[in-house]
Amino acid sequence: MRKIYLLIALLPVFAFAQSEKNPCETLSKINTLIQEEHYKPKTIDDSLSVYVFKSFLETIDDENSIFIESEISVLKKNEFKIDDYINSKNCAFLDEIYNSYTRAVDRYEKIIASIKSEPFPYSSSEVIRLSKKSFSFVKDEKELKNLCKKKLLFDVLKDVAGKSKNKDSLVANFDKIAAISKAKIFETYACKTSSNRLSRTEFNSKFFSVFCSYFDPHTEYFSESEKSSFLSMVSADNMTFGLNFSLNEKEELTVDEIIPGSSAYFTEKVDAGDLVLKIKSKNEEFDIACSSINKVAEIISSNDYKTANFTLKKKSGEIYTIDLVKKVMKDYQNNVYSFIIEKDGKKTGYIRIPSFYATFEDGKTNVSDDVAKEVYKLQKDNVDGLIIDLENNGGGSMEEAMRLTGLFIDIGPIAIMDDNKGNKQTLKDVNRGTIYNGTMVVLINGFSASASEFFSNAMQDYNRAVIVGNQSLGKASMQRILPIDESPNPKEFIKLTIEKFYRITGKSNQTIGITPDVQIPSLFDKQMPRENSYPTALKNDVISSNLRYNLVINDNATAIQKSEKRVSENVSVMAITKLNEKINELFDKDLPPITLQFNNVFDEANKIKSLWKEIEKINETEYNVNVERNSVDIEYQQFDEYLKASNKEKIEAIKSNIHIVEALNIINDLKK
Repeated sequence: MRKIYLLIALLPVFAFAQSEKNPCETLSKINTLIQEEHYKPKTIDDSLSVYVFKSFLETIDDENSIFIESEISVLKKNEFKIDDYINSKNCAFLDEIYNSYTRAVDRYEKIIASIKSEPFPYSSSEVIRLSKKSFSFVKDEKELKNLCKKKLLFDVLKDVAGKSKNKDSLVANFDKIAAISKAKIFETYACKTSSNRLSRTEFNSKFFSVFCSYFDPHTEYFSESEKSSFLSMVSADNMTFGLNFSLNEKEELTVDEIIPGSSAYFTEKVDAGDLVLKIKSKNEEFDIACSSINKVAEIISSNDYKTANFTLKKKSGEIYTIDLVKKVMKDYQNNVYSFIIEKDGKKTGYIRIPSFYATFEDGKTNVSDDVAKEVYKLQKDNVDGLIIDLENNGGGSMEEAMRLTGLFIDIGPIAIMDDNKGNKQTLKDVNRGTIYNGTMVVLINGFSASASEFFSNAMQDYNRAVIVGNQSLGKASMQRILPIDESPNPKEFIKLTIEKFYRITGKSNQTIGITPDVQIPSLFDKQMPRENSYPTALKNDVISSNLRYNLVINDNATAIQKSEKRVSENVSVMAITKLNEKINELFDKDLPPITLQFNNVFDEANKIKSLWKEIEKINETEYNVNVERNSVDIEYQQFDEYLKASNKEKIEAIKSNIHIVEALNIINDLKK
């Protein structure tokens, strides 16, 4: 019997397979497993061929800037035949595409080197067109070289424009600044070319992933390392080097914080803000600027990589190296935490749930138990209401979603599960009683998915809480991680969609998401990639339901009505709505053609800079609320400098979230 991991999640995926064997063997095993276990398996036919052919080319050449038209014409003979190749276990077509791709990457590298060796004018009468959509493939190598020249010139001019707000100063020192920018941009392009190179294993892995995505967006191919990386995202305790990272405004990988007690902490060398230049592990060295961010993430998060050598750079310019060893530590970034928020003399409990973690991999705790502990702490401080924050929570454990729901409703059905045989199972909270009976608000946004939606569905259907925020992502499916064969030590897996869940009303939030009781705009809400943006997403439908359950008696309707009025008159909400119009115009429409001269590029770059300043201003707005730790946390955290610094950031995030401010108003209305 296969060992399975029960998940309901929407989380980042980290790439690369481990096997160099005949890819058709792997494809055959993947297809067999999908046909047997998938919630809605699809026939292997021409529809699959067309989808896989197009999607795979988009995966390996996402900007249509590596292949040329004639090469695509040759490869197109495979467009309607991939299903036949797979059924006959003939994967020679992958050799053809791989060889063509490798030659195209070689050519691209030579073109960049050729342009670098030639005179490089810093001005041109030509124009460049920028679009969210990929342009058609260019006709030939000459046209490809001309396109590369234009892109390089635009990036150099944009880099110069970013050096200062003072155009006159930049113009006066243009030649010197442009020379530095040119060297930087050419180095970036060389790195990008290097990262375009794929081993045959990496190439096959990408193809397997595209094949799986035909059945739905959440069915994915995993290597052993990928599986480990994925599960670490839904665990509260992880193997870690002790460094948390982020990308700065230049998209460089920097150290955010050092976890006390970790390998990195005991080096006494690393500081927040240090720049990561290289990572070496398993005799492979990865230059951060040139490597796939997925590969870097895999080294950092996967249990498959237990030691690594890091090369870092301090702000002073000093470059140093350190050897680090992973150890199991509490993941404070992924753990439940709580605060007390005071407004108008009333105290409200606030609980943040970053993900629905469980005891996967090295996990030692789970969401439902941790939330119960935080509720206990807050009740000791006599809070008047409770806010559960699920914004940006992409999911996690199905069992934990069920347990958490049971903490807040007395007894009864909480969801209906449907499998690939049409069997419908009612999931119930079988434990009488709740840990908290007071007023509640649940916060969601466009990144709230899966388990977050499962919990929010029940809270809304039982009238248990007021749901506040934005339309959720719309993922109502459940996945398991299964090995693709029955070998004793499997190395390849599929995260496979095996069930779909419905609300106790028989409705589903699949593709449409949950509509909050009170909708408050968020910046970039329209740009969030929701489930309905995926072409292979499962369809929304409704099933009949005669389930009996007892609604919680409260006056949510009146509180919702008052909240909607407040939101419609709120000055900050109006500002967010107006700014979203500018953001949507920037993202939804193509920019006008830009003539490749410094003045034009500077003016366009500063329009965008001006918009980002408005965004930063709204994001940094702090509202008039008082945020404090609960009394239990104050006592045990008083000597922990790491947690004190972490709490400072969390408090700032709470004070600048208008959804939380309105949730406080709703709680106060409900108490009245």
